Amino acid sequence: MRVAVLGTGTMGAGMARSLLRAGHEVRVWNRTAGRAEPLADDGATVAPDVAAAVEGADVVLTVLFDTDAVVAVGTEAVAAMGPDAVWLQCATVGVEGIRRVQEVGGAQLLDAPVLGTRKPAEDGTLVVLLSGPEALREKAAPVLDAVGSRTVVAGDEVGAASALKLACNAWVALLTAGTAQSLALAGALGVDPALFLEAIEGGPVSVPYARLKGSMMLDGDLAPSFAVDGVVKDVGLMVDAARTTGVPTELLEAVRGLFAEASRQGHGADDMAAVRTVFP
Repeated sequence: MRVAVLGTGTMGAGMARSLLRAGHEVRVWNRTAGRAEPLADDGATVAPDVAAAVEGADVVLTVLFDTDAVVAVGTEAVAAMGPDAVWLQCATVGVEGIRRVQEVGGAQLLDAPVLGTRKPAEDGTLVVLLSGPEALREKAAPVLDAVGSRTVVAGDEVGAASALKLACNAWVALLTAGTAQSLALAGALGVDPALFLEAIEGGPVSVPYARLKGSMMLDGDLAPSFAVDGVVKDVGLMVDAARTTGVPTELLEAVRGLFAEASRQGHGADDMAAVRTVFP
């Protein structure tokens, strides 16, 4: 298929490479052109603007930071896309955000946020959360197969996948902050923090993500897969959504505060494992 990838940051670049490996014809665009240019070595065509990227595309992916960016770029894309093209919106934009995006994308839009970070994006093993009309889902299937190991269909209505993404990312943020808390507590009580990870390994509370992020915390490895500022943005969307439903927000607000403090300390662009720096 002819696929346009708009946004070639950590996630978008990996997804573009996965699409190329699957044999798709890929055009890429990024607002900062230098971040897209390395993909030319992998076989992608680097487009000078959004319109050139989406012209003739069967599927257009937006992999951008927030709702404002998606709406701005999506408006340009829709104006240049063919009437039969499918727009896969892959960013985390929240419940209200996807409503704004749908006003732009109309009947061409699929809600398709993804679970995973840098390595799954590079390996084509993301989990795609998908909602929207079945006909569009079927048309986009070859692209979904290229970027993901599986697709979880949340429903026929645009917005269901974005709601599910908030629930999933809440778990990720809580788990990472909780891992940092346990490592800090162990150390403060005079126990080697690495023993916490050893103790939970293989048991009923063992979680591979805790091992992954906990090891990064112990090693001081903050190379970004999911940046702190992205977590702050996403948890803010969770708090907003929870307030509209009456779900208590105290835990989410506490977690947002921890990541926001890490950002204030200069770790906004570092991996979310940097939340460990907030604890003494």
